[in-house]
Amino acid sequence: MILRTHYSGDINPEMAGSEILLAGWAHEIRDLGGICFLVLRDRKGLAQVTLVKKIVDTEMFKKVRSISRESVVQVRGEIKSESKAPHGFEILPKEINVLDMAKVPLPLDPTEKVECELDTRLDSRFMDIRRPSVLSIFEIVSSVLHAIRDFFYSQNITEVFTPKIVAAATEGGTDLFPISYFEKEAFLNQSPQLYKQMLMAAGMDRVFEIGPIFRAEEHDTRKHLNEAISIDIEVSFADENDVMAMLENAIASAYKHVKENCQRQLEILNLDLVVPNIPFKKITYTEAIELAKNDKSVPIQWGDDLDTETEKFLGGIIGEHYFLTEWPSSIKPYYTLQYEDRPKICRGFDLMHPRMELASGAQRVHDLQMLTQRIKDKGLEPESFEFYLDAFKYGMPPHSGWGLGLSRLVMTMLDLENIRDAVIFPRDRRRLVP
Repeated sequence: MILRTHYSGDINPEMAGSEILLAGWAHEIRDLGGICFLVLRDRKGLAQVTLVKKIVDTEMFKKVRSISRESVVQVRGEIKSESKAPHGFEILPKEINVLDMAKVPLPLDPTEKVECELDTRLDSRFMDIRRPSVLSIFEIVSSVLHAIRDFFYSQNITEVFTPKIVAAATEGGTDLFPISYFEKEAFLNQSPQLYKQMLMAAGMDRVFEIGPIFRAEEHDTRKHLNEAISIDIEVSFADENDVMAMLENAIASAYKHVKENCQRQLEILNLDLVVPNIPFKKITYTEAIELAKNDKSVPIQWGDDLDTETEKFLGGIIGEHYFLTEWPSSIKPYYTLQYEDRPKICRGFDLMHPRMELASGAQRVHDLQMLTQRIKDKGLEPESFEFYLDAFKYGMPPHSGWGLGLSRLVMTMLDLENIRDAVIFPRDRRRLVP
């Protein structure tokens, strides 16, 4: 059985006289007595179905008047050019079938005429995504992933998948979700970091992964989640500058792809997307601290991590994407390589948007003895990382990489207020369903 031959967005006035089959949701029904309009919505837009009482079958007219909003309907009809109708056409129906009648009242308004709280939207996410602006966000998320994957493949980077159930923490700490794994304790992985480094020892040379990561942090902010999608790469025979160049090119490629392929969605969101210029600016951690010290409202000292207020202050000054480089070794993880002549400084970097951090990366320690000592210096037990350290015993090339938060990238790209708007079913400390 054919349920549709066209989407609403595929139709134009030049197709007048053609018969088509549409299927979607009853977005609106306007009953004006002698004429009734059924506005059908599918994922590509809206189509107006026009019923004139004197022309159409009486039973069809009655049926449409009885349809509840958001019911699933199928319409077979003829396209008619009509300048007063949305997009310059309307559908004159020959047959209308109700495939599933929606209950009333609705949990929220998909027409977006009535606003509602974020929690209400997330409680009924299946209905919320019917709103054109929300659907547009997730179509853009897909476009971002398409662009970034295409960029990686153009760089001959191999896509891989690493375990999400692990025996040890990536970086130690307490932000772990423990799980029962038969007779053993295991954890949800914080990052693919250890495994992608092991693949450098395997000779895969350059890999990427797009997958979930889990952090049991108790943050309850607009930019934190406990489950997120991370975009990770690791590249052999590369330093931090090499992978920073890959990162800025991946970001610019994503922006460009969205601008060229998601114009309808950007119009719905009322956005004029600007592709960022590359290369991105680079400032050292020390330079950033000196800038922040000039503002008395930002109390920070060299060696401190950057808090939200400092990031906001620096973002206001710089006003565009930028890299923060040459971090104190004490702040960055054990696998971050220090400068030989400046051991207090490491080859780590963060990619910053004026609103927040987007990505973190570094050139890694590839020497076994140095890595083991760095693990000890961080107060961790090398024995807990034996499976990881084994990969460094038999020839590990110099390598670098980074991890980029997909939802933060989309949140800043589309100027969203809350990261939950960029995740279909977000997970935070309060939300486990739907």
